[in-house]
Amino acid sequence: MEQSKKCVLAVDDTPSYLMLLNMILQKNYAVKAAPKGEIALKIVRQNPAAVDLILLDIMMEGMDGFAVCQELKADPATARIPVIFISGKEDEADREKGLALGAVDFIVKPFAADTVLATVARHLPT
Repeated sequence: MEQSKKCVLAVDDTPSYLMLLNMILQKNYAVKAAPKGEIALKIVRQNPAAVDLILLDIMMEGMDGFAVCQELKADPATARIPVIFISGKEDEADREKGLALGAVDFIVKPFAADTVLATVARHLPT
């Protein structure tokens, strides 16, 4: 049963948010976690078919979420993976930039579990 679950990669440099996303999603999805954008790219590039959706924080040390999304969408092997941005700022400019880079949705922190589940399910039905 576990192998039939679709995989969500959560990318955030705040460990508590990674743990929270894992707790919210683990019942319905297989969850992988990456604390940095560079690590997320490495995970996805190793096996692009194994990742079905990416929850991607925007503001991270090193490579930010926008740069990660841009690299994912520029690579034919990873361009198909839906990206949902997560941000601590409810900023329309960030939302527009994220969508322009190819993201499919945007979640604002702090978030409710129901919001995360509904947003992920909208783009990745179980």
